[in-house]
Amino acid sequence: MPLLIVVLGICLLLILILVLKFDSFLSFIIVSLLVALAEGMNIRDAVVSIEKGLGNTMGFIIMILCFGAMLGKLVSESGAAQKITLKLVNAFGERYIQLALMLTGFIVGISLFYDVAFFIMIPLVFTIAATSRLPLLYVGLPMLAALSVTHGYLPPHPAPTAITGMFNADLGRTMIYGIIVAIPAIIISGPILSRALGKIDARPLQEFVSSKPLSEESLPGFWVSFLTALLPVIIIGFSTIADFLLADGNILRKVLGYIGNPAVAMLVSVIVAVYTLGLARGKRLPDIMKSLTHSVVSLTVIMLLIAGAGALKQVLVDSGVSEYIGELLKHSTISPLLLGWLIATILRFCVGSATVAGITAAGIVLPLATGGGVKPELMVLAIGSGSLMLGHVNDGGFWLFKEYFNLSIKDTLRSWTIMETSIGISGLIGVMILNLFI
Repeated sequence: MPLLIVVLGICLLLILILVLKFDSFLSFIIVSLLVALAEGMNIRDAVVSIEKGLGNTMGFIIMILCFGAMLGKLVSESGAAQKITLKLVNAFGERYIQLALMLTGFIVGISLFYDVAFFIMIPLVFTIAATSRLPLLYVGLPMLAALSVTHGYLPPHPAPTAITGMFNADLGRTMIYGIIVAIPAIIISGPILSRALGKIDARPLQEFVSSKPLSEESLPGFWVSFLTALLPVIIIGFSTIADFLLADGNILRKVLGYIGNPAVAMLVSVIVAVYTLGLARGKRLPDIMKSLTHSVVSLTVIMLLIAGAGALKQVLVDSGVSEYIGELLKHSTISPLLLGWLIATILRFCVGSATVAGITAAGIVLPLATGGGVKPELMVLAIGSGSLMLGHVNDGGFWLFKEYFNLSIKDTLRSWTIMETSIGISGLIGVMILNLFI
């Protein structure tokens, strides 16, 4: 019966969001309340549980999300993303242009949310494809695959960050394992897949091609752009490596441990970026702060979405449903990693949003990740991989890709949907292999 209530609750969530077009946050709160009551909680306990879920979820990720949005704003507005692209394309040349764009997408994708990175990078992709006379999908898919992978696998993106907190996973290890899994996933779903999709003729609309990037003279230096964009990864990476290599009482390990705290690392990165991409280039501090404020305001919808999913997760925990599901599944022969991936895949197909699919799936399989049978960092990556699977017409990224590349729905399914599915399957395989060694 508890499992049936959860299934009916998720069905109701899908109906509210997809059919009745309810606001996603409102839908999550309604379903959370109804599931709590159906599971036998009284109204007072149900509301307390929802409040706890909202607070716990946002308490962990709000600083990381906000600092991430600020860093992304500085990287995009300063032209740092554009500088990284141009430098790598020039360095690798036309023969290895896919590798250049793949690296660019990965570097830029870590510090920028998917939609922002897409809008910044796509005019450059169109320009490069036109000047090199290479097929547009051949040029564009490696970059888009990298952006999608960072969105689904790596903090500080919303779903991976939230799931990391829910599973009490180590964020540094999650990032390192995520990068290990991401590299083959991007190569398979970008450069290799683009060769198989060569017959799809993408011709972007002229109004999208005409978007002009900043002049090269006004761009920041490459190394400043590169190091600033990757600074959170560098700081957290050094902290994680220090945990492995240095003794407990080592002073350097303690210092790196403080700085490597995800929230502190993001704060330090923003402060550095304010100087390197702002003040050092002649911008006034009030103008920079105004821009950063605007970047945080744009996060409101995302934060409410994550908070709503966190509320549903907490109801599943407090009502005993998660424990019930855990008892049912703990004797199953199915790997918890595969199960988490599969549930996230089903939700992704139904809901469309990778963020909703990832966080909701995490709430359902939470006992499997906290029982000690599997590394929580790998559960984050398995669910993240599943949350990217089978993106189709209910996925915002599907329509962005379709319109900008001027494709039919059939060709978008043959390209975008296949690329996303390839990322999801490659990610799962990578996680399962990594699970054999750690």
